[in-house]
Amino acid sequence: MARHGKRYRAVKEQAPAEALELGAALEFLKAHPGAKFDETVELCVRLGLDPKKLEHGVRGTVSLPHGTGRSVRVLVFAAGPQADAAREAGADFVGNEDVIEKVKGGWTDFDVAIATPEAMKEVRKLGKVLGPRGLMPNPKTGTVTDDTASAVRQSKAGKVEFRMDRHGNICVPVGKRSFAPEKLAANIEAVMHAIRAEKPAGAKGVFIKNCTISSTMGVGLRVNLRD
Repeated sequence: MARHGKRYRAVKEQAPAEALELGAALEFLKAHPGAKFDETVELCVRLGLDPKKLEHGVRGTVSLPHGTGRSVRVLVFAAGPQADAAREAGADFVGNEDVIEKVKGGWTDFDVAIATPEAMKEVRKLGKVLGPRGLMPNPKTGTVTDDTASAVRQSKAGKVEFRMDRHGNICVPVGKRSFAPEKLAANIEAVMHAIRAEKPAGAKGVFIKNCTISSTMGVGLRVNLRD
């Protein structure tokens, strides 16, 4: 069992047990750092769905109005004009057969993978490498497209993907602890709006059961975001 350090235990003793309004939770989080570095703030949402039902799958993307606060390394599988456009838009890695072979060897030193429909004919063979890491390009998230320049710019600007896991949870990075509270709040509200928009048509009962925010090394705080 993991053992928490003195800093975590001290903050845990002060953390409210009840659900807080978002502003109060962010104020507590910023006043009680879990580490000396600039921690990532994460929002976790517990959904009232059955993860075993395919029709209950929730997945989508959202562009955070204030970005994630971190540098995003973007790989683009493309050739010809689409490859040139990706480079001009700021992609970190661009290629086709050469990059595909590199990924086959286990290289995954990037955060987002984008591919043109033509390149996907070979990229889909990388499922065993990219799939488990959540890096496989997908039309539903806008990462399979001929408009590589737009996809690169959106990824660099703070577009993030969310997906319900096998336990019915969605966890999304929403910024850094150094962000102003209003910027973190705006990012969180954008994520909640995007999640609500993906509610399955046949879902019954409570859709969003509870929400928690935390920093990388910090304590989880329940927040009242269901409404």
